[in-house]
Amino acid sequence: IFYMYKNGIFHRGTNNKPKSIQSKGERPYLFSEGLRTHLSQPEGFVLLSLYLALTWMLDLMPKAYYSFEGSIQWSKVFLCLTTQDGLQYVMHRLEHSISPAFYQKSHKPHHKFTNPRLFDAFNGSMMDTILMILTPLYLTAHLVRDCNVWTYMAFGSIYANWLVLIHSEYVFPWDGCFRKLGLGTPGDHHVHHKVFKYNYGHLFMWFDYIGGTYRDPQNFAPKLFNYGS
Repeated sequence: IFYMYKNGIFHRGTNNKPKSIQSKGERPYLFSEGLRTHLSQPEGFVLLSLYLALTWMLDLMPKAYYSFEGSIQWSKVFLCLTTQDGLQYVMHRLEHSISPAFYQKSHKPHHKFTNPRLFDAFNGSMMDTILMILTPLYLTAHLVRDCNVWTYMAFGSIYANWLVLIHSEYVFPWDGCFRKLGLGTPGDHHVHHKVFKYNYGHLFMWFDYIGGTYRDPQNFAPKLFNYGS
């Protein structure tokens, strides 16, 4: 679907390509290369798959997570997403602020992408993935303990896909609505990659509102970002 969107199949008119987030335009790349890089990163899906397999097989999850009874508990999915993003916000700010040396080893490799593309979502370092993704995931499971397996899978699927989507180099049709609700958009996350010290949240901007770290990408338009991004 993203391949078709990227190549303007869903757009009408003379300029069929979707609007890029940044005013200088998106980074050129082959879609096949991006997909291959995305799926093969050891600090991405390899490490995440290892975490999921080990925590499941070694019975490290709460007992309820192993239950196949019932259906998706959507209120629990929302609670897991909120908890995960709140914890990730804290870890993200800590990685930026503990010390320059710590930042260089943990989060700096991900920040080499000042104009990120969709496939950069999990491209960083092992330490970054462990601290900012896996640690919050494990804590979330033990804070929201009464989810069944279907809820756990729904939460994981939404979380992983949303994390990828906010790294998109293009504006999505729903971004305006999302921003009004405080939901994370590619434009919001590009602010963090470009300016570094704002928008530490991922799925939600609520924690940035509370922490005073939110900046609308329109505040930097048109110098850094396109209007409407």
